[in-house]
Amino acid sequence: MHAVSTVYASRIQRFRLPRVCVAVVGEDASNIIERAESLVRDNSFMEFRLDYLSSPAAGLPKLKHFLDLHPEATVIATCRRAVNGGKFKGSAASQLEILTKAAAAGFQLVDIELQSAEVLKPAALAELKDQVGVILSFHDFKATRKLEEIFSQMKEYPADFYKVVSTATTLYDNVQMMKFLQAHSAQFEMVGLSMGEQGIISRVLGVRAGSIFTFGSATRGEETAPGQVTAAELRDVYRIDMVDAATQVYGVAGDPISHSVSPIMMNTAFRRETVNAVYVALHAKTLKDLLACTKDIPLRGLSITMPYKQDIVEALSNSDPLTRQIGACNTVVRGQDGKLYGFNTDVAGITFPLEQRLKLQDARILVVGAGGVARAAAFGLKNKGAEVPITNRTPDKAQNLAKQVKAKYIKRSDVAKSSFDVIINATPVGMGVNRQSPLDEKELNTKYLFDLVYVPSETKLMKMARARTIEVIPGLEMFVQQGARQFEIWTGKPAPVAEMAFVVSKALERMATPPNQEEETPPPPIRTTLKPEMHHPAPRKPLASGKKKAKIALRKTAKTVAKKPVKR
Repeated sequence: MHAVSTVYASRIQRFRLPRVCVAVVGEDASNIIERAESLVRDNSFMEFRLDYLSSPAAGLPKLKHFLDLHPEATVIATCRRAVNGGKFKGSAASQLEILTKAAAAGFQLVDIELQSAEVLKPAALAELKDQVGVILSFHDFKATRKLEEIFSQMKEYPADFYKVVSTATTLYDNVQMMKFLQAHSAQFEMVGLSMGEQGIISRVLGVRAGSIFTFGSATRGEETAPGQVTAAELRDVYRIDMVDAATQVYGVAGDPISHSVSPIMMNTAFRRETVNAVYVALHAKTLKDLLACTKDIPLRGLSITMPYKQDIVEALSNSDPLTRQIGACNTVVRGQDGKLYGFNTDVAGITFPLEQRLKLQDARILVVGAGGVARAAAFGLKNKGAEVPITNRTPDKAQNLAKQVKAKYIKRSDVAKSSFDVIINATPVGMGVNRQSPLDEKELNTKYLFDLVYVPSETKLMKMARARTIEVIPGLEMFVQQGARQFEIWTGKPAPVAEMAFVVSKALERMATPPNQEEETPPPPIRTTLKPEMHHPAPRKPLASGKKKAKIALRKTAKTVAKKPVKR
């Protein structure tokens, strides 16, 4: 390397770079500077996407002023061409010219794609490398494939860093990416990750496999690649700066999974109890893909959600009596021998909140649904001596479950004619963007409604019940209690229930807040060891009356859950 390049390289050595590079975008240079100024105090490593500017070269003088004012910042200049997934419509030669001017403006690193390098003269690339640190990159926006073949082509062009980005279409694609990084990171300065919702594993664990850093967006809505999470989430939720070879990996697996707040809850619990572990969301489109990923990561434990709670049972080497009785598993432990062991904590999550309110012996409790969580409710309540009629939109499934539980099946048409102590919604109806209700208002003849859906925090079913002055038990209570039991099974430590309930309630509040009323950056989970009641979140703008009522109810629920011990 030439003398000038050595100067730049000294500023970008592996051990000097933070693990998260924040991608900064803007309509013009002033907008990028404004965003960068708000970030630089906590994020000294950034990428300025020059290709988002209508005239990248014209914006460089203003960007140079920012760099001069912030010598502590390390900034990548990226001007990705449209043919390679960016927004710059110029030629490779024009791109090179802009990156050369960026180097002269004070950028320490520039990103140039393999495809551009292949059409430029070697001398031109060498001259660029003499002036600035070069990241040679390749992006596959469709799949994870031919990583070794691509890297063989990249090695023909000298660079300070080699960045390989693929798209994960399966969970196992993350395994391929991390094995690729492990194979080459000892010899080369590597950056690697998989895009897409299924690529979250590589974004969090890639740094452990050999990637020098990963990318995060400045805020939600400013992502520069599919599946990109915010830098704040990477640091505060996933604790990426603490991830090392000894970090144990856990996850929640299901389809869909994007609505889950389990990572916020579990990572908060790990941090609170000083457990070196990280918990990620696993969008498993097939059980086979999930099991393969579990074997090769390796994952130490799993939270299983729909639609795999029943199917996972066949993959278990052993399970507790409750799981065998129910035929559904929501908690998996991977033993040192690689075998999978199953537990069911849904039962405790359902029965415990109910036992705080009424005696279950001889109580008449309607279970709506026939899936994995419905099975947990039916068997668990039957074991407590409750009368458990079951209904479902698919009669055959409800009749089959009722027969197994030795309970009664009730026709949907008969629900409105009956009365109950509790109605439990154990279906996904009402979850996420689904604003429907599994029951009609006239069918809510009950003292308590327990809606196991927790996202959103206030479902249509819950609103109908409140309108009829029925006491509502929100799904947050079940969610936190079952999660607390999972934490204890995995770690052997008492779960920090109060803190878990607090961060979940705050996450649900943010999800219920209209976009124009959200904070610019979602507040991270609390870092201190103070009790949740001692924390005072920043004031928000007024909400509509319905949202305000839901928020007040949610806060009351969090306090209720926080005061309750985990039933052991």
